[in-house]
Amino acid sequence: MIRTRYAAALATMAVTALAISASPASAAPGDTLTMCSSTLTPDGWVDAQWWNSGGCGSGFTPNTKQIKDLRGYPVGTEVAACASTWPPAGWTITNTYYSSGCRYSAVPSFNPNTWTLKRTS
Repeated sequence: MIRTRYAAALATMAVTALAISASPASAAPGDTLTMCSSTLTPDGWVDAQWWNSGGCGSGFTPNTKQIKDLRGYPVGTEVAACASTWPPAGWTITNTYYSSGCRYSAVPSFNPNTWTLKRTS
């Protein structure tokens, strides 16, 4: 019984250590990660692309996204981001347009779904 608890505790610590080491907190500006759409985009990051993947479920709704780290960029930097998340603090929307890579809804539309963001502070 004690061995089982000890093994479970070690397994939990290993999973926690893995999650911490793979967290977005250790990323550099411009780094990207891929995740399922059910996972919230962390602060300081934006959605950069959407698609459908069997690894995140099934169906016709885009269920996988690539996110991009915007923390640490200098003032004046411009990046493209999907309009599925709000820009982080210090970033301003300067343009909106349609991009097929940012189609995050099952209902297709040619409405603007992408922003050009500029670091302003």
